[in-house]
Amino acid sequence: MVAAVEAGVPALAAARDLVDEFHRMVRARTPAPLQGWITRAVARVVAPFGRGIAAVGAAVRAVLTEPWSNGPTEGQITRLKLIRRQMSGRGKLDRLRARLVAQA
Repeated sequence: MVAAVEAGVPALAAARDLVDEFHRMVRARTPAPLQGWITRAVARVVAPFGRGIAAVGAAVRAVLTEPWSNGPTEGQITRLKLIRRQMSGRGKLDRLRARLVAQA
C-alpha cells in the first residue's frame, strides 16, 4: 500500500526520506547536516516543518549538541497528570497523597 501511494505521489516519498533523515540526526545527535537538511526541507512538501525548524534553529542545535535532557522531568509530569486524572472525583488530597507516596 505504501509503495502504491509513493508511486502515485513521489513528493510523499521525498518527504518521508527527509523526515527519516531528521529523525536519524536527532537520534545520532549530529548537528552538522542540519543546515543542508533545512534547505532541502523548505523546498519540499515538508516546507512548514522545515521553516519551523529554521525559526528555532539555535534551540534545535542545542538539542543536538548539549548533553542534558528534560526527559526525566517530562516523565514525572506525565505520571502526575495520569494519577490526577485517575483520581478525579474519587477523594480528597489525603487519598491522592497516599497514592503518590505508594508509587514513588
